[in-house]
Amino acid sequence: MSDRDTGAADGGTPPTRDKVVEDAGGDVDPAAARVEEEVAESFRATVEKGAERLHRGWRSLITTGLFGGLEIGLGILAYLAVLHETGNQLLAGLAFGIGLVALYLAHSELFTEGFLRPIMALFAGRGTRLQLLRLWGVTLLANLVGGWIFMWLVVTAFPELVPVLTESAREFVDAPLDARAVSLSLLGGMVITVLTRMQEGTGSDVVKVVAAFSAGFLLAGVGLFHSVLDSILVLGAIHAGAPVSYADWLAWFWYVVPLNLLGGLVFVTAARLVRASEMPEAPGPDNRVAEAGGAGAVDR
Repeated sequence: MSDRDTGAADGGTPPTRDKVVEDAGGDVDPAAARVEEEVAESFRATVEKGAERLHRGWRSLITTGLFGGLEIGLGILAYLAVLHETGNQLLAGLAFGIGLVALYLAHSELFTEGFLRPIMALFAGRGTRLQLLRLWGVTLLANLVGGWIFMWLVVTAFPELVPVLTESAREFVDAPLDARAVSLSLLGGMVITVLTRMQEGTGSDVVKVVAAFSAGFLLAGVGLFHSVLDSILVLGAIHAGAPVSYADWLAWFWYVVPLNLLGGLVFVTAARLVRASEMPEAPGPDNRVAEAGGAGAVDR
């Protein structure tokens, strides 16, 4: 009988299969056990939030996606304002974090946030691939529509920002599809997925806000390729009449989306799934059956 089965038979908390928590005598170190429990709690919380997203109704998906695009637009407005006044992209990138903070506090949805939580819920048997594709597709489209609307307002209200907006947009659409573009796109997916992971790993709102500003600094300040953030910049430039077309945008957009997805899934989520498989709650047929009874509470 395995260690895991023995723990369950004794009626106690089943031990993990991670032998790091045991010393040479087979005893569990209390400090290590606490770490394991924290990891397990984080896994359960991530699965719950992911399942809630997978089971959202159409109206909820559309509205959270629209507001996600609008709130990221707030960060882009801050980015453009600081860049216009200072010419310093690093400071402007720090200002962009306002958009990620707004996204977190308003509980809206960004397409690239869906690279961790829903995957974990799918891994735990709390959803289907079709629900995942629906979440990704509707959220991405709604983000872009919300951003398109917001940038029309920005261009109309702040014509003085058009030069820096145009310059920023051209940096993306003029980029050739080469090793650099691929790397920037992979890194963009990694950073936003790491942000989600960091925010799942703490209960402190202050730490979550700091994490949001940190990720914003990397995404906008360093110039990583992000399918939604940078698309909204380009859409704003199109509104402003810059020498950028929707065809130019699509020629950039088509490869950034799957590379963002790949960067988040391979470099962050895959490692998380390997770690989750060592949890006492590692999913199996029995777990999926048990969770099925509570699915209605998640479905909105």
